[in-house]
Amino acid sequence: MKRSILVIALSLLTLALAGGLPAVAVETGTLTGQFLIKEGVPMGEGLVYLYNLATGPAPSRDKYWRVPDAVKELDKDGRLSIQLLPGEYCLGAVKRLGPQQIGPPQEGDLFLLSLDDGGKPRKYVMKAGSNLNLGVVSGAAPFTFPSGTKGLSAIAGVVQDPEGKPLEGALVFAFVTPTVVGKPLFVSDRSGKDGSFLLRVHEGGTYYLRVRDAFGGGPPPVGGVIDGRREELLVPVTVKTAETTKGIILTAKKFPGRGPVLEPGAERPRPSGPPGPMGPQGPKGPSQLPGNPAINP
Repeated sequence: MKRSILVIALSLLTLALAGGLPAVAVETGTLTGQFLIKEGVPMGEGLVYLYNLATGPAPSRDKYWRVPDAVKELDKDGRLSIQLLPGEYCLGAVKRLGPQQIGPPQEGDLFLLSLDDGGKPRKYVMKAGSNLNLGVVSGAAPFTFPSGTKGLSAIAGVVQDPEGKPLEGALVFAFVTPTVVGKPLFVSDRSGKDGSFLLRVHEGGTYYLRVRDAFGGGPPPVGGVIDGRREELLVPVTVKTAETTKGIILTAKKFPGRGPVLEPGAERPRPSGPPGPMGPQGPKGPSQLPGNPAINP
Protein backbone atom coordinates (compact mmCIF):
# COMPACT_ATOMS: atom_id res chain seq x y z
CA MET A 1 0.00 0.00 0.00
CA LYS A 2 1.33 3.40 -0.88
CA ARG A 3 1.89 5.65 2.09
CA SER A 4 0.36 8.74 0.55
CA ILE A 5 -2.96 9.37 -1.12
CA LEU A 6 -3.80 12.88 -2.25
CA VAL A 7 -7.01 13.79 -4.01
CA ILE A 8 -7.69 17.41 -4.90
CA ALA A 9 -10.77 18.20 -6.93
CA LEU A 10 -11.62 21.72 -5.82
CA SER A 11 -14.14 23.36 -8.08
CA LEU A 12 -12.04 26.39 -9.02
CA LEU A 13 -9.08 24.25 -10.00
CA THR A 14 -11.33 21.81 -11.85
CA LEU A 15 -12.92 24.60 -13.90
CA ALA A 16 -9.58 26.15 -14.75
CA LEU A 17 -8.08 22.86 -15.88
CA ALA A 18 -11.19 21.97 -17.85
CA GLY A 19 -11.13 25.29 -19.67
CA GLY A 20 -14.07 26.82 -17.80
CA LEU A 21 -11.84 29.53 -16.33
CA PRO A 22 -8.51 30.98 -17.42
CA ALA A 23 -5.64 29.00 -15.91
CA VAL A 24 -4.06 31.20 -13.26
CA ALA A 25 -1.58 30.51 -10.51
CA VAL A 26 -3.33 30.17 -7.15
CA GLU A 27 -1.25 30.38 -4.00
CA THR A 28 -1.99 27.62 -1.51
CA GLY A 29 -1.66 27.35 2.25
CA THR A 30 -0.39 24.48 4.39
CA LEU A 31 -2.58 22.54 6.83
CA THR A 32 -0.85 20.43 9.48
CA GLY A 33 -1.85 18.54 12.61
CA GLN A 34 -1.98 15.17 14.34
CA PHE A 35 -4.95 12.80 14.54
CA LEU A 36 -5.42 10.43 17.47
CA ILE A 37 -7.90 7.64 18.14
CA LYS A 38 -7.53 8.54 21.79
CA GLU A 39 -4.78 10.03 23.92
CA GLY A 40 -1.49 8.31 23.11
CA VAL A 41 -2.93 6.23 20.24
CA PRO A 42 -2.26 7.77 16.80
CA MET A 43 -4.63 7.29 13.87
CA GLY A 44 -1.66 6.05 11.86
CA GLU A 45 -2.17 5.68 8.09
CA GLY A 46 -5.79 6.72 8.37
CA LEU A 47 -7.40 8.99 5.78
CA VAL A 48 -8.29 12.65 6.36
CA TYR A 49 -11.22 14.00 4.36
CA LEU A 50 -11.41 17.76 3.70
CA TYR A 51 -14.56 19.56 2.56
CA ASN A 52 -14.47 23.00 0.96
CA LEU A 53 -17.63 24.81 2.02
CA ALA A 54 -17.60 26.79 -1.24
CA THR A 55 -18.41 23.59 -3.17
CA GLY A 56 -21.09 22.01 -0.99
CA PRO A 57 -22.66 21.67 2.46
CA ALA A 58 -20.78 20.86 5.63
CA PRO A 59 -20.22 17.10 6.12
CA SER A 60 -22.50 14.97 8.26
CA ARG A 61 -21.90 11.74 10.14
CA ASP A 62 -25.39 10.29 9.81
CA LYS A 63 -27.59 12.41 7.49
CA TYR A 64 -25.61 12.06 4.25
CA TRP A 65 -22.14 11.32 2.90
CA ARG A 66 -20.64 14.20 0.96
CA VAL A 67 -17.79 13.48 -1.48
CA PRO A 68 -14.67 15.20 -0.07
CA ASP A 69 -12.70 17.82 -2.00
CA ALA A 70 -9.36 16.50 -0.79
CA VAL A 71 -8.11 13.30 0.82
CA LYS A 72 -4.71 12.74 2.43
CA GLU A 73 -3.26 9.67 4.12
CA LEU A 74 -1.73 10.24 7.56
CA ASP A 75 1.75 9.01 8.38
CA LYS A 76 2.34 6.23 10.92
CA ASP A 77 2.16 8.77 13.78
CA GLY A 78 -1.15 10.19 12.58
CA ARG A 79 0.44 13.42 11.31
CA LEU A 80 -1.00 15.46 8.46
CA SER A 81 0.57 17.96 6.07
CA ILE A 82 -1.31 19.06 2.97
CA GLN A 83 -1.39 22.02 0.59
CA LEU A 84 -4.86 23.52 0.13
CA LEU A 85 -6.38 26.32 -1.90
CA PRO A 86 -7.66 29.27 0.15
CA GLY A 87 -11.12 28.71 1.57
CA GLU A 88 -13.22 27.54 4.50
CA TYR A 89 -13.03 23.82 5.27
CA CYS A 90 -14.48 21.14 7.51
CA LEU A 91 -12.72 17.83 8.06
CA GLY A 92 -13.08 14.25 9.21
CA ALA A 93 -10.88 11.14 9.35
CA VAL A 94 -11.29 7.38 9.06
CA LYS A 95 -9.10 4.44 10.05
CA ARG A 96 -10.08 1.37 8.03
CA LEU A 97 -10.44 -2.11 9.47
CA GLY A 98 -10.11 -3.54 5.96
CA PRO A 99 -8.23 -2.51 2.81
CA GLN A 100 -7.47 1.18 2.37
CA GLN A 101 -10.04 2.89 0.15
CA ILE A 102 -11.50 6.33 -0.39
CA GLY A 103 -15.21 6.53 0.37
CA PRO A 104 -17.76 6.36 3.16
CA PRO A 105 -16.72 4.57 6.37
CA GLN A 106 -17.77 0.96 6.73
CA GLU A 107 -19.29 -0.68 9.80
CA GLY A 108 -16.65 -0.80 12.56
CA ASP A 109 -14.16 1.61 10.92
CA LEU A 110 -12.81 4.20 13.34
CA PHE A 111 -14.30 7.54 12.32
CA LEU A 112 -14.24 11.09 13.61
CA LEU A 113 -15.76 14.34 12.44
CA SER A 114 -14.15 17.50 13.85
CA LEU A 115 -16.90 19.33 15.75
CA ASP A 116 -17.09 22.69 17.51
CA ASP A 117 -18.38 23.26 21.04
CA GLY A 118 -21.93 23.38 19.71
CA GLY A 119 -21.67 19.94 18.10
CA LYS A 120 -21.56 21.29 14.54
CA PRO A 121 -18.75 20.62 12.03
CA ARG A 122 -15.84 22.89 12.94
CA LYS A 123 -14.82 25.38 10.25
CA TYR A 124 -11.16 26.00 9.44
CA VAL A 125 -10.11 29.00 7.35
CA MET A 126 -7.15 28.51 5.02
CA LYS A 127 -5.46 31.67 3.72
CA ALA A 128 -3.07 31.88 0.80
CA GLY A 129 0.54 31.49 1.89
CA SER A 130 -0.39 30.69 5.49
CA ASN A 131 0.37 27.73 7.75
CA LEU A 132 -2.60 26.47 9.77
CA ASN A 133 -1.76 24.01 12.56
CA LEU A 134 -4.75 22.02 13.84
CA GLY A 135 -2.84 20.78 16.87
CA VAL A 136 -4.20 17.43 18.06
CA VAL A 137 -7.56 16.18 16.77
CA SER A 138 -8.87 13.13 18.63
CA GLY A 139 -11.99 11.14 19.43
CA ALA A 140 -12.35 8.50 16.72
CA ALA A 141 -15.07 5.94 17.47
CA PRO A 142 -16.37 2.81 15.68
CA PHE A 143 -18.71 3.78 12.88
CA THR A 144 -22.24 2.36 12.76
CA PHE A 145 -24.67 2.80 9.90
CA PRO A 146 -27.64 5.03 10.73
CA SER A 147 -30.88 3.09 11.13
CA GLY A 148 -33.94 4.04 9.10
CA THR A 149 -34.58 6.95 6.75
CA LYS A 150 -37.13 8.94 8.73
CA GLY A 151 -36.50 12.65 8.29
CA LEU A 152 -33.73 12.10 5.73
CA SER A 153 -33.60 13.36 2.15
CA ALA A 154 -32.63 10.22 0.26
CA ILE A 155 -32.84 8.05 -2.84
CA ALA A 156 -33.38 4.31 -2.46
CA GLY A 157 -33.33 1.61 -5.08
CA VAL A 158 -31.46 -1.27 -6.66
CA VAL A 159 -28.36 -1.61 -8.84
CA GLN A 160 -28.68 -4.48 -11.29
CA ASP A 161 -26.86 -5.87 -14.32
CA PRO A 162 -28.37 -5.87 -17.85
CA GLU A 163 -29.98 -9.27 -17.10
CA GLY A 164 -31.70 -7.89 -14.01
CA LYS A 165 -29.44 -9.61 -11.47
CA PRO A 166 -28.39 -7.57 -8.40
CA LEU A 167 -24.92 -6.04 -8.26
CA GLU A 168 -23.26 -6.00 -4.84
CA GLY A 169 -20.64 -3.46 -3.75
CA ALA A 170 -21.60 -0.66 -6.14
CA LEU A 171 -21.48 3.04 -5.26
CA VAL A 172 -24.09 5.48 -6.55
CA PHE A 173 -22.80 9.02 -7.10
CA ALA A 174 -25.03 12.11 -7.18
CA PHE A 175 -24.12 15.04 -9.43
CA VAL A 176 -25.94 18.37 -9.50
CA THR A 177 -25.62 18.70 -13.30
CA PRO A 178 -26.93 16.25 -15.95
CA THR A 179 -23.48 15.58 -17.42
CA VAL A 180 -20.23 14.43 -15.82
CA VAL A 181 -18.69 17.83 -15.08
CA GLY A 182 -16.57 18.40 -12.01
CA LYS A 183 -16.98 15.94 -9.16
CA PRO A 184 -20.10 14.36 -7.64
CA LEU A 185 -21.49 15.95 -4.50
CA PHE A 186 -22.79 12.86 -2.67
CA VAL A 187 -22.14 9.12 -2.68
CA SER A 188 -24.20 6.20 -1.39
CA ASP A 189 -23.18 3.39 0.91
CA ARG A 190 -22.19 0.27 -1.05
CA SER A 191 -25.05 -1.75 -2.49
CA GLY A 192 -25.98 -4.92 -0.63
CA LYS A 193 -26.12 -8.51 -1.83
CA ASP A 194 -29.59 -7.81 -3.18
CA GLY A 195 -28.28 -4.76 -5.05
CA SER A 196 -30.12 -2.34 -2.77
CA PHE A 197 -28.61 1.10 -2.18
CA LEU A 198 -29.39 4.20 -0.14
CA LEU A 199 -28.07 7.55 -1.32
CA ARG A 200 -28.57 10.32 1.22
CA VAL A 201 -28.46 14.00 0.20
CA HIS A 202 -28.63 17.20 2.23
CA GLU A 203 -31.85 18.64 0.78
CA GLY A 204 -34.52 18.20 -1.83
CA GLY A 205 -33.86 18.82 -5.51
CA THR A 206 -32.98 17.00 -8.71
CA TYR A 207 -29.84 14.88 -8.67
CA TYR A 208 -28.16 13.03 -11.53
CA LEU A 209 -26.90 9.54 -10.79
CA ARG A 210 -24.15 7.29 -12.03
CA VAL A 211 -22.71 3.98 -10.82
CA ARG A 212 -19.12 2.90 -10.17
CA ASP A 213 -17.52 0.75 -7.48
CA ALA A 214 -14.60 3.05 -6.59
CA PHE A 215 -13.44 6.67 -6.48
CA GLY A 216 -10.10 6.01 -8.18
CA GLY A 217 -8.97 7.19 -11.60
CA GLY A 218 -7.46 5.36 -14.55
CA PRO A 219 -9.08 2.48 -16.42
CA PRO A 220 -11.47 0.40 -14.31
CA PRO A 221 -10.11 -3.01 -13.28
CA VAL A 222 -11.50 -6.17 -14.83
CA GLY A 223 -14.65 -6.93 -12.85
CA GLY A 224 -15.08 -3.33 -11.70
CA VAL A 225 -18.65 -1.96 -11.75
CA ILE A 226 -19.42 0.63 -14.44
CA ASP A 227 -22.60 1.99 -15.98
CA GLY A 228 -21.14 2.83 -19.37
CA ARG A 229 -22.21 6.47 -19.26
CA ARG A 230 -19.48 8.51 -20.90
CA GLU A 231 -21.48 10.82 -23.17
CA GLU A 232 -25.06 9.98 -22.19
CA LEU A 233 -27.01 12.14 -19.79
CA LEU A 234 -27.04 10.82 -16.24
CA VAL A 235 -30.15 9.39 -14.60
CA PRO A 236 -32.23 12.25 -13.08
CA VAL A 237 -34.06 11.69 -9.79
CA THR A 238 -36.07 14.29 -7.88
CA VAL A 239 -36.12 14.24 -4.09
CA LYS A 240 -38.27 16.15 -1.61
CA THR A 241 -36.64 17.46 1.54
CA ALA A 242 -36.99 15.03 4.48
CA GLU A 243 -38.47 12.34 2.21
CA THR A 244 -37.06 9.26 0.47
CA THR A 245 -37.62 8.68 -3.24
CA LYS A 246 -37.92 4.90 -3.59
CA GLY A 247 -37.99 2.32 -6.35
CA ILE A 248 -35.08 3.65 -8.43
CA ILE A 249 -33.51 0.95 -10.64
CA LEU A 250 -30.00 1.59 -12.00
CA THR A 251 -28.33 -0.67 -14.52
CA ALA A 252 -24.58 -1.30 -14.55
CA LYS A 253 -22.20 -4.07 -15.55
CA LYS A 254 -18.85 -5.61 -14.69
CA PHE A 255 -16.04 -4.18 -16.79
CA PRO A 256 -14.93 -6.99 -19.15
CA GLY A 257 -11.36 -6.05 -20.01
CA ARG A 258 -8.46 -3.70 -20.70
CA GLY A 259 -7.87 -2.90 -17.03
CA PRO A 260 -5.98 -4.80 -14.31
CA VAL A 261 -7.66 -7.80 -12.72
CA LEU A 262 -9.22 -6.90 -9.36
CA GLU A 263 -9.00 -9.74 -6.85
CA PRO A 264 -11.87 -10.06 -4.34
CA GLY A 265 -11.26 -7.73 -1.39
CA ALA A 266 -8.15 -6.20 -3.01
CA GLU A 267 -7.41 -2.50 -3.01
CA ARG A 268 -8.21 -0.77 -6.28
CA PRO A 269 -5.01 0.20 -8.17
CA ARG A 270 -4.17 3.88 -7.89
CA PRO A 271 -3.68 5.97 -11.01
CA SER A 272 -0.27 6.73 -12.47
CA GLY A 273 1.05 8.43 -15.55
CA PRO A 274 1.11 11.92 -17.04
CA PRO A 275 -1.07 14.81 -15.91
CA GLY A 276 -4.74 14.60 -16.80
CA PRO A 277 -7.56 17.18 -16.91
CA MET A 278 -7.73 17.34 -13.11
CA GLY A 279 -4.01 17.53 -12.48
CA PRO A 280 -1.03 15.20 -12.13
CA GLN A 281 -1.79 11.65 -11.07
CA GLY A 282 -0.04 9.07 -8.95
CA PRO A 283 0.73 8.34 -5.31
CA LYS A 284 2.26 11.77 -4.64
CA GLY A 285 0.00 13.91 -6.80
CA PRO A 286 -3.73 14.54 -7.15
CA SER A 287 -5.75 11.52 -8.19
CA GLN A 288 -9.07 11.62 -10.02
CA LEU A 289 -12.60 11.40 -8.70
CA PRO A 290 -15.57 10.01 -10.66
CA GLY A 291 -16.53 13.50 -11.94
CA ASN A 292 -13.56 13.60 -14.30
CA PRO A 293 -14.58 12.72 -17.88
CA ALA A 294 -11.13 11.20 -18.40
CA ILE A 295 -11.94 8.28 -16.11
CA ASN A 296 -15.62 7.74 -16.81
CA PRO A 297 -16.26 4.62 -18.92
